[in-house]
Amino acid sequence: MPIKKVLVVDDSPTERFAMTEVLKKHGYQILTAENGTDGINKVKTEHPDLVIMDVIMPEKNGYQATRDLKRDESAKNIPVIICTSKSQETDKIWGLRQGADKYLIKPVNEQELLAAIKALE
Repeated sequence: MPIKKVLVVDDSPTERFAMTEVLKKHGYQILTAENGTDGINKVKTEHPDLVIMDVIMPEKNGYQATRDLKRDESAKNIPVIICTSKSQETDKIWGLRQGADKYLIKPVNEQELLAAIKALE
């Protein structure tokens, strides 16, 4: 399934902007959310093809939000790429256990991000 609409969930305006600019340049339609709770709500109303999820956020963190999405019948098939500064191997294992399809460490370069998205199509 081609990925066209991407939801970027990150509490940092700078990170959201940077990710949005890279993805727009490559033709993706972008939605944004500032925390895990807002991200889950947007998934349910906007039905993106992919979610790029930060981990460290207020309200609901990215691990919790990813787990909630993967347990939701209407959202479980939407791929999630966790994109975070949490770089320990245990962080990655935990993220994948919550249902993430890919786990990228910030700062993510453009080619790495695009390759991760293409691998999910």
